[in-house]
Amino acid sequence: MLLEIDGSYGEGGGQILRNAVALSCLTKTPIKVTNIRANRPNPGIKAQHYIAIKSIAEICDAKISGFEIGSSDLTFKPGNPKGGLYKFDVGTAGSMTLIFQACILAFFQSEEKISIRLTGGTDVKWSPSWDYFQYVFLPLIKKMGITVHPKLILRGYYPKGGGEAMITLNPCDKLKPLQLSVEPEYNEIQGNISITNLPDHISTRIKHTVSKIFLKNELLTDIDIEKSTSLSPGVGVTLWSETKDTILGTTALGEKSISSEEVGQTVANALFQEIQSYSTLDVFAFDQILPYMALAKKNGVSSCYVRELSSHASTNMWLLQQFFDDINFEANQNEDNFLIKVR
Repeated sequence: MLLEIDGSYGEGGGQILRNAVALSCLTKTPIKVTNIRANRPNPGIKAQHYIAIKSIAEICDAKISGFEIGSSDLTFKPGNPKGGLYKFDVGTAGSMTLIFQACILAFFQSEEKISIRLTGGTDVKWSPSWDYFQYVFLPLIKKMGITVHPKLILRGYYPKGGGEAMITLNPCDKLKPLQLSVEPEYNEIQGNISITNLPDHISTRIKHTVSKIFLKNELLTDIDIEKSTSLSPGVGVTLWSETKDTILGTTALGEKSISSEEVGQTVANALFQEIQSYSTLDVFAFDQILPYMALAKKNGVSSCYVRELSSHASTNMWLLQQFFDDINFEANQNEDNFLIKVR
């Protein structure tokens, strides 16, 4: 019997499709996803979603129908994951980090070590930057018992992509709850500005702007500049602040029509907003960590402070309840944030 998922529910984007397929593989539940991205200007499966599904399907030897670009319905019947090294080409600058995240969710409980090497975009719009993935997301799930070894080979920016990276995912013996309900104190900002095929003054001006904003708010900064070459020019900045318990992060990409100072202001103000809210997970990390918090419920209650509940997070909660009807999400609003408990 197939579990039917309405792909147009809530936020209704590619996230439902990727996470539904990943959870299908993880739980060995055959699914049918209907109305895929039905409310979007170009509905159906897009190229970047296609590669994510193809990656998971190949690793777990799944049986699929309706699997083509533009399809609005997909049936996915998972098999058993097999260890080894897998290589996939995302094409152009499709997000590699979103594919890696889907594969980690699908296979973190597999019995064998799995390595995945991708070619595509490392730092692209509407997805975690490589540095956010490496320095925020992966350390957070490591606290829950999931060990992933990342390796960046080459940056890839829009439109040509051509970046390369790989991860090695070790089997997780026990998923631990994430308990982050003590209000934190953030003292230092770390970061990385990656720049390829562009003048040095761009990254220097971004760094100066970021440092100035945090210095004004009595926060120290330690920001690196990483210069490299790629098929397309690009600049991206990722900032994070770490305590002994957790990490907050934000990211931004440069664009032709936006000054370096604006890029620096955007990313610095976004992180400072998270810090001021006394959050223990930033808005984006909360959305990405939610599935693991839900899966860890049998070993205890997970909890965190988050600045706001995004539409992505609400959609994710709904999707998780389609797979696990005994999950309870509690959200208590405080003056500065929400206290979330998953039990």
